[in-house]
Amino acid sequence: MQKLPVLMVAFIWSLMLSFINAAENSKPLKVCFLSGCPTYHSEKILPDFQTFLEKNYNVTTTRLVRVADDDLPGLEQLEDCDVAFVFFKRMKLKGEQLERFQKYVTSGRPLVGVRTASHAVQTWLEFDRQILGGNYQNHHANGPVTNIDIAGNAATHPILAGVKLTAAPESLYKNSDHAADIQVLLNGTIPGQPTEPLAWTRTHHGGRLFYTSLGGEETFQETDFRRMLANALFWTAKRDVELKTP
Repeated sequence: MQKLPVLMVAFIWSLMLSFINAAENSKPLKVCFLSGCPTYHSEKILPDFQTFLEKNYNVTTTRLVRVADDDLPGLEQLEDCDVAFVFFKRMKLKGEQLERFQKYVTSGRPLVGVRTASHAVQTWLEFDRQILGGNYQNHHANGPVTNIDIAGNAATHPILAGVKLTAAPESLYKNSDHAADIQVLLNGTIPGQPTEPLAWTRTHHGGRLFYTSLGGEETFQETDFRRMLANALFWTAKRDVELKTP
């Protein structure tokens, strides 16, 4: 009989935790976009993608925009976001801005990176290898369409749920000799060249990240590509995908 109160307290506490977790998960996923890739027109692509996310998913977004090669103001907003979305190229971040970026990505916080995220920070090129787990070694020439295949048994991965990508027009990135602990989800091939990983996940310092070397303007218009990125945002945050009801 003496154990009954203890069991009741444990049961009540369990219920309270369930309610707390449910309340937390009902809040919109806060995504902070880091935009600064003129090569692939991130400032044309990302506003439209943000609208797509906020219209169709339980998501709110903010976007930080490159104003100079060494200036990406507003990085203090990383402290309050649920997921960072990296799409900038060869920025020469320094001082407090570099420190804020490094603090976020090295602390196990959720991260999604696309295309030039592999060489986002010219003043910290190790970001690719140390954080993303990649090994960007330039890219093949423009022209050949990249054929896309699901890697191994990755078809059941939540990020690929409802996703059917078969080809992309952008040049194929070279990423051989990547980190051994990434889980490749998609592979890409062009005629006469080795297969390259196109999309993968990694766990870093206990946190989840997703990277894809896809991300050209045409690919961003593909519903399946957008769906994959939306899935990745929720997956890295360890939340189920939350669609808005019509």
